[in-house]
Amino acid sequence: MQDLTQGREGSLILRFSLPMLIGNLFQQFYNMVDSWVVGNFVGKEALAAVGSSFPVIFFMIALMTGLTMGANILIAQAYGAKQMDKVRSIIDTTYMALFWMGIGLSIGGILWTDPLLRILRVPPDVLPSAASYLRIIFGGSLLMLGYNGVSSILRGLGDSKTPLYMLIIATVLNICLDLLFVIRFQWGTKGVAWATVISQGVSVIGSILYLNRTHPVLRTNFAHLSFNPVLFRLSLKIGVPTGGQQILVSLGMMFMIAIVNGFGATVMAGFTAASRIDSLAALPAMNIGLAVSSFAGQNLGAGRPDRVRAGYAAALRIGFGIVGIMILLFLTFRRELIGIFSQDPEVVRVGSEYLKIIAPFHLVFTLMFITNGVIRGAGAVMVPFLTTLLAMWLIRVPAAIVFSRFWGVPGIWWSMPTGWIVGTAISVLYYRSGRWTEKVLIQREA
Repeated sequence: MQDLTQGREGSLILRFSLPMLIGNLFQQFYNMVDSWVVGNFVGKEALAAVGSSFPVIFFMIALMTGLTMGANILIAQAYGAKQMDKVRSIIDTTYMALFWMGIGLSIGGILWTDPLLRILRVPPDVLPSAASYLRIIFGGSLLMLGYNGVSSILRGLGDSKTPLYMLIIATVLNICLDLLFVIRFQWGTKGVAWATVISQGVSVIGSILYLNRTHPVLRTNFAHLSFNPVLFRLSLKIGVPTGGQQILVSLGMMFMIAIVNGFGATVMAGFTAASRIDSLAALPAMNIGLAVSSFAGQNLGAGRPDRVRAGYAAALRIGFGIVGIMILLFLTFRRELIGIFSQDPEVVRVGSEYLKIIAPFHLVFTLMFITNGVIRGAGAVMVPFLTTLLAMWLIRVPAAIVFSRFWGVPGIWWSMPTGWIVGTAISVLYYRSGRWTEKVLIQREA
């Protein structure tokens, strides 16, 4: 655990975000290995199947992010306010809620796999592989929720290193199982899905056992968990708008994928490969944004909005520096990067065109995510929700429809930064208003 209310703001945020960034690089790496294995040892139809399932998986992750973000912010504010009994109660309540939500998500997801893929207009030659892959992923929802829940709790307490260790174990195991199940056992996309579920299960179970031995605050007797309805409602007050925001993003991505799928398997494969590379550029913003949320939560709980403003400025300098370097690398080596996943010339052309259009706008994306990190850490979660509703559904989705009709596939790519620009403008204006300082839910008594 780490107290983020003491010390230099920039150094704290950098040290806190680096383990998360490294961990997510590992996660992206094993996602890329998934795509590399199926693309090179099964075929482009299998690569398209994994890619077409991504919006649904992103929907699951979005829902989990919302459910666990409420706990993250409440724990950060309670820890900053030094109310440790309340921290313990929030943790117990979170564990109980996530268990039942994970069971429900598994059952519902398995039943709705085929309808979801049909809504996404997945082609008939890709549908069977995509469905078998997705059912296995849905079956492991409880394990995925468990990992996200434990990670959010630890981040609220200022610990970003333990989730990194959990993720490294999962990544190494996932890669080994990918190679075993797909290349040796010839299980195709099912092998990739089973590798993901098993590796997450091992990581979650191992992390809970480790935390029970080493973290006094997190030592849990699962047979005697206590559920606090008041804290659960507070958690939902934060988590539902945050989850709703992520769901709006994931539904928008599903809509975009449906448009992409209408252009055939080659464009689907090119988009899948490019989005794997592009997601690396999003990681610094996303992880620094998460770090800023915990930083803002603890400092606002301690009654220090001045430190939050200083931390925000430092986070922007860090984010722009890292992302700027990544943009230059992606633009310079875009064809070679796409070639990792497929040697098909058309797939490489589609993917490299995507990176050429999207990459420079990740500076805007970085500003948006870090700004929303401060706003969300304060508890003003309705602002990012409404911003996403406007930017995604009133700007980006209509733009994708219109632009693709006039410009074809590149029009879909141009609609994405159009939405980012609008969302960023709204978030920055709200931050500058200073109204987020009035939204704190748990604060240290004078």
